[in-house]
Amino acid sequence: MDGILPLWKPKGFTSHDCVMKVRKLFKTKKVGHTGTLDPEVEGVLPICIGQATKIVQFLTDTTKVYVAELTLGMATETEDAHGKIIEKVSVEQFPSKQEIKNVLQSFKGEILQVPPMYSAVKVGGKKLYEYARANQEVERPVRKVTIHEITYLPTDDEVIRFQVTCSKGTYIRTLCVDIGKKLGYPAHMSQLVREETGDIKKCDTVDFDTIENACLVGKGQELLLPITRGLTHLDTYYVDDNVKRKVLNGQKLRRPDQVLQTNPFKVMYGEELLAIYTIHPEKEDEIKPIRVFNE
Repeated sequence: MDGILPLWKPKGFTSHDCVMKVRKLFKTKKVGHTGTLDPEVEGVLPICIGQATKIVQFLTDTTKVYVAELTLGMATETEDAHGKIIEKVSVEQFPSKQEIKNVLQSFKGEILQVPPMYSAVKVGGKKLYEYARANQEVERPVRKVTIHEITYLPTDDEVIRFQVTCSKGTYIRTLCVDIGKKLGYPAHMSQLVREETGDIKKCDTVDFDTIENACLVGKGQELLLPITRGLTHLDTYYVDDNVKRKVLNGQKLRRPDQVLQTNPFKVMYGEELLAIYTIHPEKEDEIKPIRVFNE
């Protein structure tokens, strides 16, 4: 059984919990998720099954779309609504809609982020949250991330809602804190939903009830998306019968005359996904396989 399960992750589950549950339902060990979601966050979590596990890193690298809610006046140690409060002030004058829009737009493009202490980013071989739980101070790495789009969403409550399209590795919790700072207040992320991962959207997803019912009657495979749905961001190199055999044998090939827009790129024989190749790092006239789908 091979393909991508477009799971709508419910609140209360870790990404690892979801993987374990899918392993039991589909009766296979070859399962992997494509980008961690915190337990209290719901949303699109593609789960790769069988041969699809070979593309986990490529699907994880795709852009993500989130809808976030930010609350002003209170900061927490985890930067979300579930951590210990470390600062609280009264919001005497809630920012105007235009002021909020201007601040949101100031984050568009490449920005620097310091990941939260309660995160899985590793420093010196240990995850930051391990240092945080041990009350140990450690210098956190500054990372570049990209905010492709950020849009204000109207709300009747005194919270700030926005939709953001961002690169892999973006911490929306930290983005909320930084937006709050620009508006002059401590802040935290009070709610988050992931709407899209790469080409997989909310409308594509299924919940655990649907998955359990399908697996009970042996129709779990029908819920899976083809592996190529996780690779739409990669350019395609189409090959003929002769080259197909070489690809499936994992051979290096002469670099094609075709101008490829991405590196790596996928190699296809018609509608059949054969492999993911990259330009040889030492021989620019050659391409070599990273993943081959020949089982």
